Amino acid sequence: MDGAVEPHLEVDPVVDVWALGALGRLARLAGVHRVGLAVVEGGGRRLRFTASDRHSGTSARWCLVDAYDDVPLNRAVRSGAAVAGTLGQLRPTYADFVKAQNGTPTRFVAAVPIMSAAQVLGGFVLFYDEPPESSTVLTEELLVHGTELGRELRWAQLQRVRRLDDWADDTAPGVRTAHHSNSTDLAAVGEARAFVRRVLQSWGVNEDDTETAVLCLSELVTNAVVHGAGGSSVRVCEDSGVITIAVRDAGSRPVGRTVDLQADPLAVHGRGLRLVDALASRWGSELSATGLTVWFVLDG
Repeated sequence: MDGAVEPHLEVDPVVDVWALGALGRLARLAGVHRVGLAVVEGGGRRLRFTASDRHSGTSARWCLVDAYDDVPLNRAVRSGAAVAGTLGQLRPTYADFVKAQNGTPTRFVAAVPIMSAAQVLGGFVLFYDEPPESSTVLTEELLVHGTELGRELRWAQLQRVRRLDDWADDTAPGVRTAHHSNSTDLAAVGEARAFVRRVLQSWGVNEDDTETAVLCLSELVTNAVVHGAGGSSVRVCEDSGVITIAVRDAGSRPVGRTVDLQADPLAVHGRGLRLVDALASRWGSELSATGLTVWFVLDG
C-alpha cells in the first residue's frame, strides 16, 4: 500500500473533494496518526488509494493498487468486513504489512469497508498510536463511519454521471481484454452472449465457466438495455485464470446487493441479480463519470 505514488492520476473532482473531507474527518479521531482511503474501480480488480500524508491540502494524490494485495484494507474491501488488531495479532496473516510498520508509531490498525446499500464502494484504514480499550466497540463505531462515508461517496458519484465514454486502456500488462459495443435494443443481449462465448472459448476457458459467464452477462446486458439512457458496452478480462466481465451504460441508478433487493422497489430486475449473486464469485457496481458499470468475477 506504500508503492509508487502517481501524483497526476485523475479523479472526478467531486470524488476528490469527498476524499479530502473523509481523510480530514478520520484523521481527527482520537489516537489516529495516519489514514488510508481506497475507492473500488476496474471491476473490483484495483483500488484507487490515497492517504492523509499524500495530499497537498487542496487535492488528494492517488495511486492504483492491486485489490488482491494481502493487507488489512484490501481484505476489508474484498470481504465487506472490518479487520482490526494489534500488530502482534495481525502478524500471522499480514507479516509483510506488519514489518512495514517498523519505525512508525503504529501499535494498532483498523481497516473498515465503505458501503452503500450493502455494496462495498471502498474502504479506509486507520493507524493508531495505542490499542483501544475495546476493539469491538471501536470497530462498531468505525463501521458507522464507513456507512456514512459510503452514502456521501455514492452521492458524489451521482453528481458526475454523464454519457457513456469508451473504456480507458487501463489494464495491467499481461491481462487479456476484449471489448464489445451493444445496440440499444434487446437484440444486444444475444449479440453480447455470442461475443463473450466466442472470446472465452478462444482463450481456452472451460465450458462450465464460459456458460456461467454468458448466463450472468445476459442479466447485466438486459438491465443495461432496459434501464440505460443510451448504448452499453462489455469488457472481458482474463488475468491468471480469473475472469472479470463488466457491462457499462450511461444509467444513473446504483445497483444494490442481493440482500437488499426485496426491500428496494427500484431493483426491478432483482431476480436476475440474485442469479448473478449465486453464480459469480463476487459482483458489484461502480457509478462514476463514465456511467454505471456492473461487474462480476469468476475465479474458479
